[in-house]
Amino acid sequence: MSKLPKRRQVVTWDTETGEGQAGPGRSSSRLHDMLAQKLAAEIISGHRLPGDVLPTELDMSISLGISRTAVREAMRILTAKGLVEPRPKRGTCVNDKSAWNLLDPDVIGWMFADKPDDRLVRNLFELRLIIEPAAAALAAQRRNVTHLAAMFHALDVMDRDTLFTESGRQADKDFHAALLAAADNDQLTSLNASIGASVALSTRYKIEQDVLGPDPVAAHRAVYEAIERGDAGEARWCMESLIRQAMKDIVKRPHPGATKINGA
Repeated sequence: MSKLPKRRQVVTWDTETGEGQAGPGRSSSRLHDMLAQKLAAEIISGHRLPGDVLPTELDMSISLGISRTAVREAMRILTAKGLVEPRPKRGTCVNDKSAWNLLDPDVIGWMFADKPDDRLVRNLFELRLIIEPAAAALAAQRRNVTHLAAMFHALDVMDRDTLFTESGRQADKDFHAALLAAADNDQLTSLNASIGASVALSTRYKIEQDVLGPDPVAAHRAVYEAIERGDAGEARWCMESLIRQAMKDIVKRPHPGATKINGA
């Protein structure tokens, strides 16, 4: 009589306790992402300070109840994003914030995982203010029918579904992505993931804090119409106005502890 194969137990992550748990038939392929996010949150919150040495791969594997492979992959992710750095004879150390890849969409997302501070929100809007008006001006000069169709469709979805829906927020990202593509500049296009993450996460934050403000579709449509007409100056001005309106309430907080941001 042939023996039935033993059912393999695979460790999964318990997000409530922060510990690894074994469960039959469960995949561990994403454990490294969960561990990377957990450690990133500890670093970003200041629980782990620059220069701190993380536990060894073996120690972390044992204490968390997950495979060394998962720990190793999590360390690889954090290293690639600049949050940690392996150092000879010391181990893996937490980096100073100046070494973090602050434009990486995952890093932006981790920084928004908890309530972001005002400086982070302000910095992201300032980044957009530097990049997107210039991109809009270029888009007005270089756009083609495909770019215009993509922006027009995104506006229709935003108008129909609103930013309170996942489809509406995706359409907002799609509008900004189409605008960057219309600028026909590879370096600008490469910033799409960073700009898209900033747009999506700040919008989600505003919805969670009930500070979304007026519906931003009209302001986006003004940008589109200027680009469609080929008016570079107007496109730049409309995009700058859209972002400045979004920034306005960041620097004029109604009371301590509350950040109010209009939709953008």
